[in-house]
Amino acid sequence: MVKGLVAARHASGLSQAALAHRLGRNPSYVAKVELAERRLDVIELLVILRVLGADPADFIKSLFLTIPDTLPR
Repeated sequence: MVKGLVAARHASGLSQAALAHRLGRNPSYVAKVELAERRLDVIELLVILRVLGADPADFIKSLFLTIPDTLPR
């Protein structure tokens, strides 16, 4: 998921700081998300995708194709 978010941010032409500004958050919020130090809930993910102009259905579909069949331990 993180790689997809970073790719979507790059495709939108936004820096981490610019995305954070549009989200009303500190730049460290975006950095922690992109470093997988912070998990997102579904609403947070959808808000970020909206700000990036990314299609949530396409994002989730590509994410779905990469997940394992079992939960990690």
